[in-house]
Amino acid sequence: MGRWRRWRRRNWASFIKLALVLTLFAAVIVGAPRHWNTRWHRADAADPFPPTVTGYGDPIDGDSLWVGKEEVRLKGIDAPEWRQGCEKNGTRWDCGAAARDELVRAIGDDDVTCAIEERDVYGRMLGRCTAGGRDLNAQMIASGMAVAYGAYWDEQAVARAERRGLWVGAFEEPRDWRREHASGDDR
Repeated sequence: MGRWRRWRRRNWASFIKLALVLTLFAAVIVGAPRHWNTRWHRADAADPFPPTVTGYGDPIDGDSLWVGKEEVRLKGIDAPEWRQGCEKNGTRWDCGAAARDELVRAIGDDDVTCAIEERDVYGRMLGRCTAGGRDLNAQMIASGMAVAYGAYWDEQAVARAERRGLWVGAFEEPRDWRREHASGDDR
């Protein structure tokens, strides 16, 4: 009789553990932010896009971010990739992470609004974004944490002359770094 109780108690405890795990899993799925599911599915370059997107800004790197559930790339700029390193005073520094941190700082606690102009070849929306009235694209160039890529040449000239951000030392152009480290996830 004692053996039966021990077996039943052990199985009951396993059942409770399984039920707790399943409940936790369901809570995560149901309570997850809506944009999580879109982060695993990329749009196509030909997909339609809204004229603007507004919402919480969650930077991916120095030139792309999630705005609500939409992935947006800042048009006219190119920032170092997340894993990219640069040189300052003969020492390597994580300029990719610093570029992302600068975009976080630029956004602050404000919502982001992006005027969408097109999609890039990866399906990301390309736009000019603001947070609290601040032009994020221009601010990334002015801080020296991104390079001009078709626009913002005046802001880049000032940042370069004042040796801000990337211009304080040596760095590889982000597009060249991506080409050398092409793995499919550094876009």
